Amino acid sequence: MELIFVKRDGKFDLLTIVRETGVPETVSCPKQGIIPHDMVHYAVENRLAHRGFLSLVKEGQAANFTTQGNSSAEAIERLVETFQAEMWGNPLPTADLIAIYENACTARGHSIATISPEDVQAIRTLLEQLSRQWAALPLNEALRLRF
Repeated sequence: MELIFVKRDGKFDLLTIVRETGVPETVSCPKQGIIPHDMVHYAVENRLAHRGFLSLVKEGQAANFTTQGNSSAEAIERLVETFQAEMWGNPLPTADLIAIYENACTARGHSIATISPEDVQAIRTLLEQLSRQWAALPLNEALRLRF
């Protein structure tokens, strides 16, 4: 599946998902001052063997707010949110990031995806690379990723 993120002017960027069938689906991505939310999903889901939003879309679900997963997908959503929060602030010690993530899952009452300190570092490294590429991208240009 190909993910085509287009940097736009205004309040939204654009994600076009091209499935293996060749059928495209477009998603508006609210600007948040960092890379798009679904690009954070890409970094997390690329590293971990858990099913989140992008995995569900790849399996055939619609790419919208009605995408439904199980507790594992909810756990990945909390992890994406944890990395986003870190990107908006300052890097945390790895153990603190994992603890915050686990607390968020516990508070929501769903499972916790296993994540190691090595996973955290690999995801951070990919997020840094994506952030640099996204920041350098001119308006109306695309960053293409394969998932």
